[in-house]
Amino acid sequence: MTGASGHLGANLVRRLLADGHEVRALVRPSGPAARTAVEALAGLPVRRTVGDVRDPAAVAAAVEGCEGVYHCAARVSTAARGHRDIHAVNVLGTRNVLEAARRHGVRRVVVTGSFSATGPTPGRASTERDPHYPFGAHTPYTRSKVLVEHECCKAAAQGLDVVVAVSTAIIGPHDYVPSRMGRVLLDFAHGRLLAYIPGGFEFVSVQDLVQGHLLAMERGLSGHKYLLSTEFRTVDQMMNLYARATGRPKPRLRIPAPAMGVLARLAEGPRSVLTPHREARFTPAAVRFLRSERRADCSLSREVLGYRPTDITTAVEQAYRCFADRGLLERRGAAKPAPRPAGRRARGAGAVPR
Repeated sequence: MTGASGHLGANLVRRLLADGHEVRALVRPSGPAARTAVEALAGLPVRRTVGDVRDPAAVAAAVEGCEGVYHCAARVSTAARGHRDIHAVNVLGTRNVLEAARRHGVRRVVVTGSFSATGPTPGRASTERDPHYPFGAHTPYTRSKVLVEHECCKAAAQGLDVVVAVSTAIIGPHDYVPSRMGRVLLDFAHGRLLAYIPGGFEFVSVQDLVQGHLLAMERGLSGHKYLLSTEFRTVDQMMNLYARATGRPKPRLRIPAPAMGVLARLAEGPRSVLTPHREARFTPAAVRFLRSERRADCSLSREVLGYRPTDITTAVEQAYRCFADRGLLERRGAAKPAPRPAGRRARGAGAVPR
């Protein structure tokens, strides 16, 4: 596995171990990712191989002898900068993993994809058949994930058994980095989230995403991709779930998305100078994602993989409890159950995608 210290990876490792698999994880030799891996994998019987996905030799050494590979590592960002590093990690790193898997006779590779690489379809939910529209305003991350799918298609054409499991916006426990949605929950719990914007997106419980990856390894068709989402939620609905989990009221200030988009663009320049290594909560791209209110049609995953998503309410409660257990926020009593929306396709706003 690559990306074992990430939000998906940390949960997938635990599930694989619980299912009786031996797991080998490629972990970074130094830096923040290496420090995160220490906590994410602490006490787990995982064989660690030190290396970087950008190093073909290190990847080959990690893959050799493995029956299957889960490639979950990625540089995730909604910022407009950092394109060279994003390309090196996401595109060239994926190429290294796929070439190593083909060279060492790996049975199957499951690569984590991004919903942002699937084409937008105004008026209806997107499916796996909807191609990416290349002429829009895309982030370097989105462009890189399109190229990741291209690398997978090339590898499949060359005979490698590879499947793409497409993630939407992840929420749930064992979020050690933490993720964008995890940071929002922590900010909410500490009273630092002073405002939010309307919008919406498809969210996936990390447990559902793990199950989807396992099903893709077992039942997916080589060269195909499968969308994995739990349900669409509005930002207002997510704020209500966070309020119930933390015991805090949701922010009163609800900034119109167009105004927030202007503010995000104006702040980009100064932020890149003053805090170049810290990504903003709401970049212009993040605002666009929320305003798009994109929907995902997971019918293919249900029919071919047998994918059965659960609910986001439980995922939020699990994320809150996990942060509390790690001492990152104060436990405010048992989270109260939240009512589900009237329908999965309710109108409104949601979350920033993976």
